[in-house]
Amino acid sequence: MDKPVKQGDKVRVHYVGMFKDKTVFDSSIDGEPIGFTVGGGAMIKGFDDAVVGMNIGEKKTITITAADAYGAVDQSLISVIRLADLPMKLRPEVGMMLEISDEGEDEPQVVCVTQVTDDAVTFDANHPMAGKDLMFDIELVAVDA
Repeated sequence: MDKPVKQGDKVRVHYVGMFKDKTVFDSSIDGEPIGFTVGGGAMIKGFDDAVVGMNIGEKKTITITAADAYGAVDQSLISVIRLADLPMKLRPEVGMMLEISDEGEDEPQVVCVTQVTDDAVTFDANHPMAGKDLMFDIELVAVDA
């Protein structure tokens, strides 16, 4: 008899990730199931917690609040820069992802252009799903030894 999933188990699941309006943002259905160690830190907390207690073949739909997913939007990670202060060759467009670095920082930061006006551009370094509640349809496919 199958045992329910517990912390530390290596599992494989199929999933469909959606926003509250049912718009799909990611899915494994047409590919391979995703594998991870439960509680290993590879998955967002809410997803990890949801598979605990599941049995092979079981399906469930869960909602993960922003706090247990990618966190709230951090306003300190949103910056407005004058276009005149950007490199001349840069033509920012909404949705564009850029790597920027400040003096003294070792790692560049990935930002998304969220607004462009006649004289300024807004960059957001939050995770694209920060502040969003997420829904997942999950099916436990396997528990690996």
